[in-house]
Amino acid sequence: MTRTRTALLLVAALLSAGLAGAPPAAPAAAWSRIATGVEYRTVDIPSARGTARAHVLSADLADARVSAGLLYPGVVAARSALSVLADGAGATAGVNGDFFHISETQHPGVEATGAPVGPAVADGRPLKAAVPDGQRFGPALPPGTNARQVLGVGDDGRARVGELVLDGAVSTPYGELPLGGLNQYALPVGSVGVFTKDWGGASRVRATCGTDTQRSAPCSEETYEVTVRGGKVEAVAETPGRGVIEPGTEVVVGREAGARELRKLAVGDVVSVRHKLVAAGAAPDVTYRFAVGGFPVLRGGEPLGGLDGVTAAVRTAAGVGGDGTRLLLLALDGGPGFRSGLTVSELAATMKGLGASDAVNLDGGGSSTLVARQDGAAKVSVLNHPSGGVQRAVPNGIGIFVRPAAP
Repeated sequence: MTRTRTALLLVAALLSAGLAGAPPAAPAAAWSRIATGVEYRTVDIPSARGTARAHVLSADLADARVSAGLLYPGVVAARSALSVLADGAGATAGVNGDFFHISETQHPGVEATGAPVGPAVADGRPLKAAVPDGQRFGPALPPGTNARQVLGVGDDGRARVGELVLDGAVSTPYGELPLGGLNQYALPVGSVGVFTKDWGGASRVRATCGTDTQRSAPCSEETYEVTVRGGKVEAVAETPGRGVIEPGTEVVVGREAGARELRKLAVGDVVSVRHKLVAAGAAPDVTYRFAVGGFPVLRGGEPLGGLDGVTAAVRTAAGVGGDGTRLLLLALDGGPGFRSGLTVSELAATMKGLGASDAVNLDGGGSSTLVARQDGAAKVSVLNHPSGGVQRAVPNGIGIFVRPAAP
C-alpha cells in the first residue's frame, strides 16, 4: 500500500465514522525515517470539535533487524517516565502502554500500587495476569471483550491482538488450589494468587480489596498469606505484607475461601506453585514473546460494536497491519492549545485509516507519550505534547528496537 493511499484511507475512514460535516483533513505529513524499518509522521484528524493531532510510528517487523518488546521498570508494581524506560532498554522508539492502578481513594490506608491492569509478558516470560474486569481502570470495555486482551508479538515475529489467560495452581498436602492471580493488584473474590520477585516491594494488601464487579467495595476481612521457599512453607501471616520478594521465593495470598484453604498450611509443609499465561480465542497456539494489556477497538479491519462515540480524550493506541508484519503506534497531542482528543470510535477509525487491521486502545490522558531517537541521538525525545506538559510515570510501554548492522 502506498503512503499516499494510506493518507486517503485515513480521510475516508474518518468520514465513514460520521464526521462528514467536519472540515477537510489536512494532508498527512510525510514519513520521516527514524531508523532502519522505523518511520514517523504526524496526522491531523478533523471533526466538529476541532482538529486533533496524532503522532504515529510505523515499525516494519518483517525486517530482521527490527523487533518490539515490553518497556517496564524491572518490576510490575513500579512506574517511570517512558523516556527513561526507553533509554534504559536501549529502545529506538516507543509509546506508553497499559492502564494501571493509578489511584486509591476508596480504601483508607491502602496505597496505589502503580501496577498495570492486563497481562504482561517480557522476553517470553509472563510477568503478570489480568485483574477482574470490575477492578479495571480506564474506559468501559467494548461488548464481548475483557481485561485479558493484549497486543503482542509471538515467537513467529508477527504482531497480533489476542487474549492471555492465567493457567496455574497451588499444590498442597490438602489438595490443589486453582490460581486466581499472578502479580495482580486485585484478586478474584474467594481465590488465591501468587506474587513473585517480579512484583516488586509494594504492599500486597490491595489484592484483597474490592470485588470482581466493584473496585470500590471494602477490603476483605478474611485474608491469609503463605511464604513458600524451596518448595516448603517458610512463614504464614493473617494479613498480606510488603517488601521485595527474593528469587526462589513465592508469596501466596488468599481471600475468603482461598484464605480458609491456606490456613490449613503450617511451616514446613510441602507446597508447589505453577503458573503460565496461555493464549485463548482465535490463536490458542501462539506463544507470546512480548505482550501488553489493552482493549480492542478494531478487529479484522472493522471497528468493534458499542465503541464510545461521545467522550473525547487524549488517547494512545497500537495497531497491526501487513498480516502482523507492521506495528503502528499512535499518541495524541494534549494540553493547552490542542483539541481534547478523540472518542474511542474516532480512534478506531483513525487506526483503520492508517492501515491497521486490528488495534487496541492503551492508556491515555496524561499518560499518552510517544518517544523516538532522532538523527542517531544518544537518547530519545518526546515527540508528542503530553497533557500535563511533562511525562507521567507509567508502568510499561511498547518499545521498538533496531539492531545495529553487522560490521
